[in-house]
Amino acid sequence: MLYFILFIQALQIGLWSVWLSGVLLIALSLYATQRLPLSKNLIFSHGSFSDLDTPKITIFTAPTPFKGSLGTKQSLAIRSWLALSPQISVILFSQHPSVASFANSFGSRVLVEPDIDFTFLGVPFFHSMVARSRAFTSDVYAFINSETILLPDFVLALTYAHELDRDWLLFASSRKVSTFPFYLDEDRKYWLREGGKRIGIQELQEKLGSSWQWNCCDGRMMIAWNNGELPLHHGVLPPFLYSRGVHNHWLINEALSSGFRFVFDASWAISTFVLDDSRNWSNCLVKSSIVSDIEKGSWEYDGNSHLAALYGSSSLHKINYSGLMELLKCDAQFLIINTTEDTIHPYANKRMSLCKGSIPKCWKSKKTLPCIAGIKKSQNGVSGCSLKDQLVPSKTLKFPFSLESLLAINADKNRTVVLTVAGYSYKDMLMSWVCRLRRLKITNFLVCALDYETYQFSIMQGLPVFNDPSAPSNISFNDCHFGTKCFERVTKVKSRLVLKILKLGYNVLLSDVDVYWFRNPLPLLSSFDSAILAAQSDEYNQTGPINLPRRLNSGFYFARADGPTIAVMEKVVRHAATSGLSEQPSFYDTLCGEEGSTRKGDNRCVEPETNLTIHFLDRNLFPNGAYLGLWERKNVKLACKKQGCLVLHNNWISGRMKKLERQVLSGLWDYDITTRMCLLTE
Repeated sequence: MLYFILFIQALQIGLWSVWLSGVLLIALSLYATQRLPLSKNLIFSHGSFSDLDTPKITIFTAPTPFKGSLGTKQSLAIRSWLALSPQISVILFSQHPSVASFANSFGSRVLVEPDIDFTFLGVPFFHSMVARSRAFTSDVYAFINSETILLPDFVLALTYAHELDRDWLLFASSRKVSTFPFYLDEDRKYWLREGGKRIGIQELQEKLGSSWQWNCCDGRMMIAWNNGELPLHHGVLPPFLYSRGVHNHWLINEALSSGFRFVFDASWAISTFVLDDSRNWSNCLVKSSIVSDIEKGSWEYDGNSHLAALYGSSSLHKINYSGLMELLKCDAQFLIINTTEDTIHPYANKRMSLCKGSIPKCWKSKKTLPCIAGIKKSQNGVSGCSLKDQLVPSKTLKFPFSLESLLAINADKNRTVVLTVAGYSYKDMLMSWVCRLRRLKITNFLVCALDYETYQFSIMQGLPVFNDPSAPSNISFNDCHFGTKCFERVTKVKSRLVLKILKLGYNVLLSDVDVYWFRNPLPLLSSFDSAILAAQSDEYNQTGPINLPRRLNSGFYFARADGPTIAVMEKVVRHAATSGLSEQPSFYDTLCGEEGSTRKGDNRCVEPETNLTIHFLDRNLFPNGAYLGLWERKNVKLACKKQGCLVLHNNWISGRMKKLERQVLSGLWDYDITTRMCLLTE
């Protein structure tokens, strides 16, 4: 019986082996079929090639709101991408409702990603986009301007590149046309001409072929790379503003310099078309310069130029394009060629056994060089043409926003702003504070920079920043904490600024950068009536009054733009101007009287001349740094959440480094100092 059972089992195993072998043979046959070279007619026949060969391609872009003619152009462009292959998906970096509404009609193929860094004007950061793209699984990552129309050779070129035997990065300059009288049908399968008649891809390309010109604007360049093991370049990607010039050229420079990846120009192989807008994008190549005069006049483009001059190999005048290869589609075949030597690169023979030898005539007939190729040709016999040679940023960034204009842009519907003040030694804590507010979707904040370095840094980080001419000039880097003379001078700036903003008709929530926000406190603070100034209490005892002498913390308070509050703030500023102490004692002595003579109950004071009430905030909701020993808890965040904290002040600690260390180690930190990006925390 035992032998019979063993025999049956052996028979089953044998049958299973035969079945498995058959499955493997079928799978290998399918694989071999998929790896066959693309036939020539696939180059020109829209939608005729098999998607089995096509890698998974994810296209990333940052559209503007889908409104008016610009929204129409973006819609056409993105529809053209999706029409190329079901293997293509699109990620839209945006926080605007119209973008989410547009994406909804495409299901899972078009997703909106709002969790990246934006400037206060809504411009996304390129380095944040690239970092966030890694969260998506794909064979190929492509970054394309949202108005760029793609044709089928985009997929063919990336499919070819995907089969190269090393990691790569390619780019393609766009082609501008004055008109694009074509549109896709409702099913996104066919291009139609005016009148609704179908037009083939080859005929469409022929009609556009005689009317286009190279568009050499950096922001209109397409750039793509494979999902490989090697990084794109050495070092970190600076916080460039997306589509504001320089960042694509900088990335190409750094990829070439680093040598990790095979870098090539695919401008002739990939047809990318943009409708020319002479107001913003004409004359983008002026005297071999990458950045146009229009772009140079913008502070956003100037900021990118500054970053390009400071970061990477381009700042060393060493990079040029002389060794750059070019991908060419010639006689229905792809070639990678060295235009300097007029030779075919070995990679070109990957799928084209007939393409050996000299450069074909179809390449020699190309008379108009792509943007980078044109720069490369101009370098022959001339000193290296590095990125920095072509970008000459002004010595200082001219930020075109005054305090008044920032208030008009950033104040919420209740004319309320959140104000913070920072010097360069606290720039990282400033950014952690900003990142936290961004995470809470609080956008109505302003930053006052106490020095030029903080002002420039804040501009680069996309913050709504202004400087105060009356701020002290000799601010110590490490010795400007509570109790120092530097601290006394700096704090007096805050009350003057709050008074100025109140007089302009805006309510102010003043928050120091060392106040960590768990939730938005504005709904609660806004519930206080007029003629009430709500401030944090610095009392550390768990029981007893919280309005004792000198226990008002001037690092977190809410003031309304009403008559009594403005009158009292004027008194505070005058008192502080003649005091040898910080502004904090001036607040208490003015509002509550010396020794607390105008205290009312355990949590209020009343200023007698104006009848303004000073309300000391509940410490369970607004704890200071000494209350309940919260900073000493093993899990500060969890302890505060259980407590119901809205904010937690990182005070009652001496020294900048100790303060910084305590906040970072507690996990109440939202900024990556190395990459200059906000962390994705809860």
